Amino acid sequence: MLDQTILVADDEEHLLYQIEAYLKQAGYRVITATNGAMALELFKREKPDAVILDVMMPEMDGFTAARLIRQESMVPILMLTARDDEFDQALGLELGADDYITKPFSFRVLVARVRAVLRRVTHQSNNEAQKLIVGPIQLDKEARLVTVNGEEVDLTRSEFDLLQTLMMHPNRVFTRMELLEHIHGEAFAAYERTIDVHVKNLRAKLNTDLIETVYGVGYRISKI
Repeated sequence: MLDQTILVADDEEHLLYQIEAYLKQAGYRVITATNGAMALELFKREKPDAVILDVMMPEMDGFTAARLIRQESMVPILMLTARDDEFDQALGLELGADDYITKPFSFRVLVARVRAVLRRVTHQSNNEAQKLIVGPIQLDKEARLVTVNGEEVDLTRSEFDLLQTLMMHPNRVFTRMELLEHIHGEAFAAYERTIDVHVKNLRAKLNTDLIETVYGVGYRISKI
């Protein structure tokens, strides 16, 4: 058994049972909810290792539940939606979701996505105090040193802190406001576009395209 708990929330009970069955077959402990309010209550009580939230649910929708969960935890969140809508996907990612799956979907693919986000979290936890490595970029948090292909790169404090934030959560999309909070401890909308300048400078100094723009949302660094 994997000894990991997955919280699944969806108001379509037949779909909920199918997801539960596939996840249990894969070795996970599964807890279920049929609305967002119940999901939030279960999350606080059970402290699951990952959360799967349907977007449209009664009492509290998935977006609201994701936002409230993200305020207190970096647990992986996967969003489910019946609409293939770019706005929905952008909103879910902006609220801190790690992945987005459109219905109908393959249950095997869903299980694979859950495994993938859990592997990333485990890897980050095991290496939290060590050097961060993404592609040719290596960042030493303690020494505040960044190298690319072994060559040291001179970064400003803000550039270093921004890069560290992205590298600690590879493939996760950060909004500009979230990045401002990470590098300055606070965020003001008037300074939101300064992140674009930092990213532009980082790309030039690192000579890499690993820092990607997610249009309408923000930035992420791709894990190779």
